[in-house]
This record gives sequence, structure tokens and C-alpha cells, in this order.
Amino acid sequence: MTNTASVPQLTLNNGVEIPALGLGVFQTPPDETVAAVVTALDLGYRHIDTAAAYGNEREVGQALRRFLDRTGLARSEVFVETKVWITDYGYDQTLHAFDKSAGKLGLDQLDLLILHQPLPGEFDLTVEAYRALETLLADGRVRAIGVSNFMPDHLSALLARATVVPAVNQIEVHPYFRQSELLALGAEHGIVSQAWSPIGGITFYRDGSRGSTLADPVIGEIARAHGKTPAQVMLRWHLQQGRQVIPKSVTPSRIAENLDVFDFELTDDQLGAVDALDTGVRGGPEPEQITREAFAYEIPEA
Repeated sequence: MTNTASVPQLTLNNGVEIPALGLGVFQTPPDETVAAVVTALDLGYRHIDTAAAYGNEREVGQALRRFLDRTGLARSEVFVETKVWITDYGYDQTLHAFDKSAGKLGLDQLDLLILHQPLPGEFDLTVEAYRALETLLADGRVRAIGVSNFMPDHLSALLARATVVPAVNQIEVHPYFRQSELLALGAEHGIVSQAWSPIGGITFYRDGSRGSTLADPVIGEIARAHGKTPAQVMLRWHLQQGRQVIPKSVTPSRIAENLDVFDFELTDDQLGAVDALDTGVRGGPEPEQITREAFAYEIPEA
């Protein structure tokens, strides 16, 4: 079992601490979620990232209760993050979205609640949704708030109208898509960049021209030099550059492998070599093209 003390914490801009590495459950079927989350928690993960739109919040909550009941650990030992989907944007709607997510998770307080997309075509709705997050934060129902998939112009537009600077921006970042300008803007405002698909595992939009980051010869050479896997090298790359990472797997051996990244360091040259792999090509959906019409998904009640 991994010693949780070996997983460093990042301090968010409001003083709340978040583990530098957590488990993502995007595309994890509900019937596989409980086992994956319990496995991760047993291994030493202390951050779970889910979302209303993933359809597995209820199972994340079941796994959390099972783990805490068995170990006797306090609820505060595990950092739970979820996201509001665009069909629940608007002030009152987003307040209710919290109730739905908290109800499914079985929690009174969430550690981090973020907006899943910027919804550029209806940005006033996005701002109202964020205003609801600010209310939830002030009321103590969430410990930190943030956004996801916000590009530089979305982030700047929000910052101009928000009272609270987002604690995180969860974005697609991996060696083939680094988003350097966005990372720099986040750092400038004290916003932690959370890397989703941190090892480039997304396949649902990839054109196939570059293949998988896991087979990249540059990453492979660095991995051999450290006696590590390509996935571990990529996670280490993120961590050393100050990003929080949420690798996703349902395979126990890979869940363990992804956590075993705190006993080696990449050199500056190796970090630079991974940076140089950036293609500028996004693998996931284009945030500008997210609309409530095209991505309508009604989030069920708790």
C-alpha cells in the first residue's frame, strides 16, 4: 500500500489543499466505478474527480462510504470534486445542481465544484452559474470553486465579472497538446491547472496521425532512463511543472502504476524534450463548439 504522506499537496489560491494526483472517473461505467474508486483509495489516492455528466456520482459516493466505514478515516481525508453540466447553468439552476450532485454523492459539503464548460454562446448563463458557485463557497457548502475547459478569452471574460478567482481550471493537457498560453495565464492568476487526459489517452476525437503518446520514442527513451513507464514519465512531467493530474483507469495495476511517480525526477532537458512534442492539436471537443443544443443532457435528480 502506498504511503499517502508521499503524495504532495498543492495549495489552492484560497488556502485549501488538494492532492497533486487523483483518480479521474470520466467514461468509467457506473458498474465499474465502485471497484475502481475503492481500489484507488486503498492504494493511497485521496482525490476523486467526477462530474454530473459522467453519470457515476452515486457510485463514487458508495465507494467513499465503503472505504471510510472500513478504515475509520474521517471524511476530510478524501478530496471530492465534481462538475456542473451546461444544462444546469443559471443561478438558481446551478444551486440546484449542487443539491443533485451532493445528494448522489451522499455529502453535505463538496471539496471542489467546477463548471464543466465555458458555454461561450451563452456566456451570461455561465457567469450566473459561476455566481451560484460563489454563493455555495460563501455558505461553506463547497470548499473551493473553479472551471473546466476555459480558454484564455473565456477565463479573461469570467475574471472581469467574477468576485472569486477560480481555484482551478481543468483542461486537456498532455505532451501532444500542452496549451502553454493557457497554462501561463492560469499561473499568472494563481489558478491551478488540472490536467485531464494527462497521458494523452483520449481517443474519441483523435485523428490518428500521431498515434499514442504511450508509444512515443522520446517519452520511451526517458522512461527507460529512469526505469519507469511512459505513463509515469508523463505524469511526472505534469507534476514537476506544477499541474494537478487526474489519470483515469479501472485496471488495478494501472491505478497503482499511476500513483508510483514520486520517487524520481526528470531533468530540465527531459522536461524540455517532452514540451517539444506539442503538436497544438486538441484531442477533445473544441470548447467554442459546446452548445446546450448539441450537448443537451438532462442531469437526473438525486
